Amino acid sequence: MNAGKKKWWQSAVIYQVYPRSFQDSNGDGIGDLPGLIERLDYLQELGIDAIWLSPVCKSPQADNGYDISDYRDIDPMFGTLEDMDRLIAEGKKRGIGIILDLVLNHTSDEHPWFLAAKKSRDDPYHDYYVWRDGEEGTPPNDLRSAFSGSAWEWVPEVQQYYLHQFAVRQPDLNWDNPKVREALYDMIRWWMDRGVAGFRLDAVDLIAKVPDEKILANGPRLQEYFRELSRETFSHGDLVTVGETWNATVDLAKGYSNPDGSEFSMVFQFSHTMTDQVEGGSKWDLAPLDFLKFKSILAHWQTGLHGCGWNSIFWDNHDMPRVVSRWGNDKEYRVESAKMLATVLHGMQGTPYVYQGDELGMTNVAYPLEDYRDIELLNAYEELTAAGRPEEDVLYALQTRGRDNARTPMQWDDGPNAGFTEGEPWIRVNPNYVDINAKAALADPDSVFYCYKKLIALRKEYDIIRDGDFTLLEPDSDELFVYTRSLDGEQLLVVANFFGNTVPYDLPEGWDAGRADVLIHNYKDYEPGTLRPYEAFMLYQKD
Repeated sequence: MNAGKKKWWQSAVIYQVYPRSFQDSNGDGIGDLPGLIERLDYLQELGIDAIWLSPVCKSPQADNGYDISDYRDIDPMFGTLEDMDRLIAEGKKRGIGIILDLVLNHTSDEHPWFLAAKKSRDDPYHDYYVWRDGEEGTPPNDLRSAFSGSAWEWVPEVQQYYLHQFAVRQPDLNWDNPKVREALYDMIRWWMDRGVAGFRLDAVDLIAKVPDEKILANGPRLQEYFRELSRETFSHGDLVTVGETWNATVDLAKGYSNPDGSEFSMVFQFSHTMTDQVEGGSKWDLAPLDFLKFKSILAHWQTGLHGCGWNSIFWDNHDMPRVVSRWGNDKEYRVESAKMLATVLHGMQGTPYVYQGDELGMTNVAYPLEDYRDIELLNAYEELTAAGRPEEDVLYALQTRGRDNARTPMQWDDGPNAGFTEGEPWIRVNPNYVDINAKAALADPDSVFYCYKKLIALRKEYDIIRDGDFTLLEPDSDELFVYTRSLDGEQLLVVANFFGNTVPYDLPEGWDAGRADVLIHNYKDYEPGTLRPYEAFMLYQKD
């Protein structure tokens, strides 16, 4: 049953491409836009509706493109502006929109604005950034950068410190300056005119910082800025917008994703991704998954935003380890657990995000330190070992949680460098590409790829997946993730054994395996009364 007119992105599935690692077309070992264009037919086969493209704007690449030096040009390593126009056009031919990664909290220190800003306090661009007086060696306060060390950097030319919430080479923009905001809005409108389908807004809950009060996230003017941003830009097109808001609560997200379109389509929130680290610690402080808390958080967001906001649903991205290695079993039950995780995610309400390679069941890597490239990981190694943490423990934590797990090249086939490049890849290819690759997956009707393809198709076929109420069942089970969706006399049941044991299980009252339709199942048969390791299925019935 159709629940009424909806936005296109509410039935869509979005696929994230990390372009540096997707497909190289010219043999330099770095993925690029022409390479992505070559692979659009593969993504069309999968059935996705839009590509979220990690940053491709001009950048010195101090933080893999999240340090932008020119918002209106493409970095030569990825191609040209003409290549981007061609990608947008070729995507449209296949029903695939292109979503750009907008970095609005900071720029590169090589951006012309900052080059002018650091020359003189009197320069008009000086106030485009966040400066504080001080003395060299004595920062204004003890704010810390997300990438280790002080969040303040001294500039002798102006005898001031500038704020950088991330790398030293990523100075924070001053959103309190209306000229900054208008310059950014003008740039966004320029991209809208080029035909993009939307934007993902990096670290956008940090733009309203008040550093003197040590407020970085959720500053007092944040929603004012969000509404002005939408009013001046996004509201003038049929776009999807998703804000990266690490610190969002359900109540805040109701505003950020208000159905009236006054702010964003949805936000990324990350509370469920922090349930396997020591509470109050960093991502490197590993702990077993708190499964009951994990389920409770996901259910809280499902019920909390129902009818008054919109969820983005995801397991991983370019900043996270591979989900099959994190919450599945990437050895004996790699295929089963990858399918289980996909089934649990895609049965929930919201817009699903598939990170490149998830549909193949790509896994983490365990490299020696010299093979890693990520600035966050390398800085963390120095900081953690300097603090006295045993080197073996540090390396294990980095291998388990490091961002490079997601950034190894896409595994296309079993040929040299997994078909990613004819040159030397910028980062090592995962050695298991010989067995785990797209060519093998496409040839195997029982592969993880076809599970994802089926789930993506089901979202478009069944309105209940988009619109139904969510109810968590078995909330106290240490092993099972079970929920229902309900809509106008229709019922959807998702059952998953999240772990590697065999578990007794009977269907809930009112459910009959003989009467219900099995929409998807990650084992070939159904055994009443039991769930095998990582077994998952989705049932549908009408009252």
